[in-house]
Amino acid sequence: MTSSKTAKSPRLRRARRSEASSADRLESTAERRQQANLYRGIIGLVSVLSLIGLVMILSASSVTALYENGSTWYQFQRQFIWLLLGVAALFLVQRIDYHRLVKFIPAALVITGVLMVLVLVPGLGVNVNGASRWLGWGQLRVQPSELVKLVMILFVADVLTRRAKQLDDNRAVLWPILVVFFGFVALLMLQPNLGTTIILASIVLVMMFVGGIPGKPLGFLIAGLVSGATLAAFLEPYRFRRLVAFVDPWADPLNTGFQTIQSQVSLANGGLLGTGLGAGRAKWGFLPEAHTDFIYAIIGEEAGLAGALMVIALVLGLGLLGVRTALRSSDRLGMLIATGVTAWILVQAFINVGAVVGVLPITGVPLPFVSAGGSSLVVTMAAVGVLLNVARQAR
Repeated sequence: MTSSKTAKSPRLRRARRSEASSADRLESTAERRQQANLYRGIIGLVSVLSLIGLVMILSASSVTALYENGSTWYQFQRQFIWLLLGVAALFLVQRIDYHRLVKFIPAALVITGVLMVLVLVPGLGVNVNGASRWLGWGQLRVQPSELVKLVMILFVADVLTRRAKQLDDNRAVLWPILVVFFGFVALLMLQPNLGTTIILASIVLVMMFVGGIPGKPLGFLIAGLVSGATLAAFLEPYRFRRLVAFVDPWADPLNTGFQTIQSQVSLANGGLLGTGLGAGRAKWGFLPEAHTDFIYAIIGEEAGLAGALMVIALVLGLGLLGVRTALRSSDRLGMLIATGVTAWILVQAFINVGAVVGVLPITGVPLPFVSAGGSSLVVTMAAVGVLLNVARQAR
């Protein structure tokens, strides 16, 4: 009897090890499948949004491009080149382990800070419509403020990860973040660039909340930022005029309220299914910045409510995949980076669409992946590359 049990015991152990190994393989296969689904989903949604952007930029810019540059394809060709650079940035960055990226944060902060200062130097910074936000030579322009968003996401994620056990110590966690944040805010407001400042503040606040910063200092910070933004809007004449135009655009329909009114007219003209691609009237000089900040109005006019809602659904879908990536990330650093990139895309899209439909003041913010704009597209694509790297390592 004893020898029988002894004989069976090794076989029983081998069977159990085999079962455990099979369970591990099944779990590993399920994880790889989930990673692949996240990866393909993000790539797919970004691709669709970018292609929609290319098509709508061609339509929205065709009239002004023909008049100013002699070719209806001018803005399309420029955006296509930027898109190729953005795709290259996305696939390059997604191959770099995000844990290695944080090693370059000090250098990235210095380089970004220097570029932001150079924008303000006469002769180096390019001034457009009273704002000096670009560095450029001829037709080539770059906007360093776009890089600030990505660098801040990596910096805040790194601080909140390395000092996760010191979240109650303001000197160890909160103050370093605020010093860098307000340094960039000061440079942004000197350009001036309130729109990017609001987006940057939203990203940092969301990351700090998710990262576990105590409610009391976070509440004081939110109150201070809201007060500062309100003060900035009232003290600067052109911002105050925009605020008045937001409250009542018909008070000055040919000046400060003109863009808001024309945007809403475009959306109303589109109806349910739109006027048809290329058949809109807003781009014929009625709506300023039709291919950049107000491209959503052209989408609403030519593709109708159905097309406009589809774009919102695509952005929300991308946001949902970003949240899933954060929840499934393999560590705290990945979770915070995914949170920051997702907050960036969603907040920026919300501000852009809100301004177009008239529920938010105009701040000059592009619609991610859709509006014309090289720096915005390339840096946002690079940020998606970081998100993809987090997704590839997700549980």
